[in-house]
Amino acid sequence: MTACIPPHPNKDDHTAEHSRPPGPPPASHSHGALPKGCPPHEHSPPTGRRRRFRIAGADLSASISVFLIALPLSLGIALATGAPLQAGLVAAAVGGIVVGRLGGAPLQVSGPAAGLTVVTAELIQRYGWRTTCAITVLAGLTQLALASLRVARSALAVSPAIVHGMLAGIGVTIALAQLHIVLGGTPQSAVVDNLVELPQQLANLHPAALSVSALTIAVLLFWPRLPGRGGRLAGKVPAALAAVAMASLLALVVGLDVPRVDLPSWSSHALPGLPEGPVLGIAAGVLTITLVTSVQSLLSALAVDKLVAARKEPGPRVPRANLDRELAGLGAANIASGALGGLPVAGVAVRSVANVTAGAVSRNSTILHGVWVALAALLLVPVIDLIPLSALAALVMVIGIQMVSITHIRSVTRHREVLVYAATVIGVILAGILQGVAVGIVVATAVSLHRLARTRMTRERKDGVEHVRVRGQLTFLAVPRLSRTLHQIPGDARVVIELDGSFMDHAAYETLHDWQMSHVAHGGQVQMTGRSGTRIAEPASGAHSCCRPWTPWRNHHCGEHPPARERTTGHQLASGLSSFQRNTAPLVRDELARLAREGQRPSQLFLTCADSRLVTSMITASGPGDLFTVRNVGNLVPLPGEESGDDSVAAAIEYAVEVLRVRSITVCGHSGCGAMQALLQNPPDAAPVPGAARTPLGRWLRHGLPSLERVRSGEQAWARLSGRLPADAVEQLCLTNVLQQLEHLKAHECVARRLAEGSLELHGMYFHVGEAQAYLLTRPGHVDEVFDQVPAAAERHHREQAPA
Repeated sequence: MTACIPPHPNKDDHTAEHSRPPGPPPASHSHGALPKGCPPHEHSPPTGRRRRFRIAGADLSASISVFLIALPLSLGIALATGAPLQAGLVAAAVGGIVVGRLGGAPLQVSGPAAGLTVVTAELIQRYGWRTTCAITVLAGLTQLALASLRVARSALAVSPAIVHGMLAGIGVTIALAQLHIVLGGTPQSAVVDNLVELPQQLANLHPAALSVSALTIAVLLFWPRLPGRGGRLAGKVPAALAAVAMASLLALVVGLDVPRVDLPSWSSHALPGLPEGPVLGIAAGVLTITLVTSVQSLLSALAVDKLVAARKEPGPRVPRANLDRELAGLGAANIASGALGGLPVAGVAVRSVANVTAGAVSRNSTILHGVWVALAALLLVPVIDLIPLSALAALVMVIGIQMVSITHIRSVTRHREVLVYAATVIGVILAGILQGVAVGIVVATAVSLHRLARTRMTRERKDGVEHVRVRGQLTFLAVPRLSRTLHQIPGDARVVIELDGSFMDHAAYETLHDWQMSHVAHGGQVQMTGRSGTRIAEPASGAHSCCRPWTPWRNHHCGEHPPARERTTGHQLASGLSSFQRNTAPLVRDELARLAREGQRPSQLFLTCADSRLVTSMITASGPGDLFTVRNVGNLVPLPGEESGDDSVAAAIEYAVEVLRVRSITVCGHSGCGAMQALLQNPPDAAPVPGAARTPLGRWLRHGLPSLERVRSGEQAWARLSGRLPADAVEQLCLTNVLQQLEHLKAHECVARRLAEGSLELHGMYFHVGEAQAYLLTRPGHVDEVFDQVPAAAERHHREQAPA
């Protein structure tokens, strides 16, 4: 129940934070202090004078490693698409600098991606290079629009089998096309044509190109596997760079006559022009670029998050990916790349993995890699011109083959989605990316419907009990078979129905319920279980549901209970105990036996009101042994040593802090608190009725007077609930009382000592009974305390802060 959330200086700043479109954060924020124990946010302002821009050594070395991988890959991808070779370098530089600065995944590296090779080559062939650049700009604008709508996570709704199948189909297309260049020939535009022309190409091999390609492939495959100390030293050089360098050296030393890279002058570099072609065709191109770059980048960002989380060595905290911001950064990069005559930009898994593996700790490594690519494109042109085209083709061909991942195939096989994967691969290879993805979606939908409609039912009699097993989802399509199976059971039999599925629609529910009521009326018995044999809730009776752990006594309508008006309190208690022994005790007996053996080890002292509407285990989703709970009227914490103090609360605090060594204490108030209403209407100090303050309740409520005085003093701003002011004076006093009791806790010596040691945390909580909504104090000690809704507090906690 902790929340480490950076404070906002005021309501306007808080609103601006959430209304600002995706993109880089403002250059400065307020100078509010972070809660104790929370690490600074990535974009937290410096306290005091302005901090210098510094680059960590790990980022510098990682940027060089990624640059050495990106340079040959960018040239190879540009060659495979048929675009000017400078376009690959432009995209790599823009992707590194723009996405690195504006994107939401700090360690992801963006640039020209092999997954875009096929669609870009098709666009260039159909519309020309200048129009393709314009399409890239339009795709970037589309991504900015999607990011502003915050729909990035909806891209993850696509089945992984479709995404992996799309990438595999693109990989096959790339590999077949580049194979012709590896053999010294020229690829065709279609996969089928490349297959048809392959035998003729094999019959007319070009030894020079083939030798360069063979050396490139051999180095790529065996470079990471070199043994011994030499292998460890060689591993510091990326395999792609080593392969291209050795192939270039071979061609130069031997004097092989092979086509080489020929970077024209930057002064003649082609820039975008106005789109020329059919509107629908250009729109389809924009949609394809948007789809492929977005899905690939977002999935890659999530993969990078997993790699960062798996790091074993300690280091600076790297924020989790903000997908909407990443999409916005990607859109800005595609606009810039297209406007500068570059290829489309996407997040690249190979470079991102290399960045994380090299130890990068911030977005500076990504930005620097883009700077190195830009410098190389300007200063290393004579060196780049020595690279044979067949070496780049071999490099891209190997990448295409690797896109058909054995790991992905095993994954889709394990999840029974091979049909979806295969259909997408074939569709992409034969018809194109959009068409292939559409085929995959259709097949995935058909498979899902088939699984939804497929239900297996078996019936057997064992030891005088009829066992009916239902495997799969129970929908209206299965109702005829379900009804036929159930009505074959004798009317007075004892029946166990085992439901092994996650969904039951209304038609199946009604059929099962009606049969159960009829069977029980004829003297039979029915028990519903899950696959493991655990008893589950039976269908409801009438308009009321059967008893549940949180159902009040007066709302119990199970058949074994008499009508509510006939029940006595004693019967209600006995009936509740009987229900516990029958339904709940078997489920918790093992856990309670363990606690009895090991003793209690609660992690938290939970101090709340005695109000009967507060069920602590329900609102905190806790179980036996989790909370050490103290309840009293008004959730009050008397100050230590105070006259008429209450040692029972102090004793509980001392026992929890010193003996049980709880790690946190939570004070929980609630709406409509009767104690707070009594304080407002008849404060003990006023005592309009003689002797009222001398009653036990009056004496106890005097411990709430500091809360009342805090409200009336007006010296501090009112506490807020998720940005809104309290509804009335009672709610304001309830909130203020939580804050005041937290101050009282700090006055206890054992609490103060543990707080100073940093081994104890204090938290404030407020539960709105009418809304069934919990609020968590997220700005303790600030000038205007804020109680945030728990889901909102948790979301902001995961997005902005590491766990304490």
